[in-house]
Amino acid sequence: MSMAEYKGKVKNIQDTPFGYTLSVIGGKWKMVIIYLLAENQPVRFNDLKRQIGAITYKTLSSQLKELEADGMVMRKEYPQVPPKVEYSLTDKAETLLPVLEELCEWGAKNQNN
Repeated sequence: MSMAEYKGKVKNIQDTPFGYTLSVIGGKWKMVIIYLLAENQPVRFNDLKRQIGAITYKTLSSQLKELEADGMVMRKEYPQVPPKVEYSLTDKAETLLPVLEELCEWGAKNQNN
């Protein structure tokens, strides 16, 4: 599928593959979370919070739950005290990594222009 197939036919962006992709990875934090998990997985919640910095605990928790519901993040809970939870990318999310690499290359080429 390409964008050209939808030219002039789009009534609602959510009905396109692009709209679906945005619903899964759109927003301020989801791509940041995916990027950090790709670099360091598995990652514990507090480590992820520390790496991101400017995100609240509530927002991080909600973004991780959304990514998990969309099949992008796997949550592994260990039955111990204190509780230990680790997050990693699913196979579905791994298929997105080449696209993120392309975005990084685009940023490298255009950052200082």
